[in-house]
Formats: sequence, C-alpha cells, structure tokens
Amino acid sequence: MSAFKLILGVVSNVAVFGVSLFLPAGTLDWWRAWVFLGVVFVGAVASTAALYRVDVALLQERFKPPVQKGQPLADKILVLLLVATFIGLIVFIPLDLFRLHLMTRPGTAVSSAGLVLFAVGWWIVTLAMLENPFAVSVVRLQEERGQRVIDSGVYRVVRHPMYAGALLLMVGMALWLESYAAAVLAIIPVGTLVLRIRIEEEFLRQKLKGYDEYTKRVRYRLIPFLW
Repeated sequence: MSAFKLILGVVSNVAVFGVSLFLPAGTLDWWRAWVFLGVVFVGAVASTAALYRVDVALLQERFKPPVQKGQPLADKILVLLLVATFIGLIVFIPLDLFRLHLMTRPGTAVSSAGLVLFAVGWWIVTLAMLENPFAVSVVRLQEERGQRVIDSGVYRVVRHPMYAGALLLMVGMALWLESYAAAVLAIIPVGTLVLRIRIEEEFLRQKLKGYDEYTKRVRYRLIPFLW
C-alpha cells in the first residue's frame, strides 16, 4: 500500500469526526472535542501502523467500499444504516451540548471515564483486527482468502469483539463530550449492530465450516456473561 493511501485513511478518520462535531457546534472553541480528535488521531495512526506491520492484506480489504459483491442484501442495508446512525450520533452530540440541552452534563469523573472507555473500545477493535485476518467491513465468505474460523485472542471472550469495542467507543465518546442524551441515543447504532450480528451469524453458520461449533464453544456474542 502507498504511504499516501495510509495517510489518507488516517486523515479521513479524523476528518469525519472533526466535521461531524465542529460543523453542528458552530464553533471551534471546544477543547474537549480537540482532545477527542487528538485521541482519534493517535488511535488511527497506531491501528494503521500495527495492521500494516502484521496484516497488509486486511488493511487493503478494509479500504474497500461497505457494499460489495457476495454480500447479503440485508447486510448491505444494515451496514449503510450503521454508518448513518453512527455519524448521526456524532452530529447529535454538539446539537445537544450547544442547542438542545436535553439532559444535565456528566461530571468530570464520568466524562473522564468516557474518554477511557473510548480508548479501550478503540484498542479492542484493533486487537480484533490484529487477531482476525478476515475482519473485513462486510459480511461475505472470503473464499479467495481462505477464510477460516478464528477462535483465539479476544475471540475466545466474545464472538464479535469488534462490535463490543464499538459499543464502548460510542458510549465513551458521548460521555467525554458531555452528552448523557447521546449516550442513551447510542442504543440506535448498537441496536443496528445487534441486528447485524444476527444476520452475520446465520450467514456464517451456513457458509463457513466450523462456525456453528465455534458458537457452542464461545457462548457470548457481544457482552460477556450477558449476551
């Protein structure tokens, strides 16, 4: 992969968050958002560097569009819905903070814990990608890459560690940026993730050898001891 493409990936990550936060806020005078973007930048650089060192093929796959050949129609719809609801959640935070004021702001301890949750969520997502060379952004059988069941590392804890990390990431982001209402609203993209898990698991049970046995060994889908 070219250095330009890698840099573009990192910049795009930061830009999506930056535009979605500062444009609705109507101001650049928001120190928490700048700290947040700094964390996003560091996380994006670290994740990209780690994947480049360990699995360039997966990194290339994750640069592909969210709708691909061989992907079930239901997943095509859900992945677009997930992107829309995630960006909508980001946009809602400044709208609530600067205009709507739907709920009181979390205190310093809770909001600081939110930043930790966000960082931990990003770390779990990265660990999942490093462990699973087939952790692409779409649901499809990757026959050309010799896809197999991955049951090591974080995949021993839950069957969908990337989604578990995303859950922490979304709630943590809302808390750090001082919107309890956004933390509650995260139930919408999380609900989309839950629907996607159902579709993904049914697809993999039918198409991927050994996946049904894996679901019996690792009981929990998203949250240990709960679901």
